[in-house]
Amino acid sequence: MFEKFQQAFWKALTPDLVPDQPRTAVSRAEQALRPEIVAALGGEGNLKSHQRLALTRLRVALNDSAQVDQPALRAAGVAGVMILAGGVVHLLLGLD
Repeated sequence: MFEKFQQAFWKALTPDLVPDQPRTAVSRAEQALRPEIVAALGGEGNLKSHQRLALTRLRVALNDSAQVDQPALRAAGVAGVMILAGGVVHLLLGLD
């Protein structure tokens, strides 16, 4: 009973992070980044990893954050870019 209450509580706080049903597998298309975004981040060789944080946000770990082309990211449809220490970049993508 406590687990159901806890899940309902977190779902109310973060509806885009707590799914209604467990996901069995993540599709390949969902994991892939668009080619223009990869190019603006410095190419495939510059990417370490990427992880979706919410429906609209993506965290990308890069080898070299100096290779990020912010104007190209904006042209690719990225609404916001935040470059953090350690080669981590947060992208605000929107719902599409």
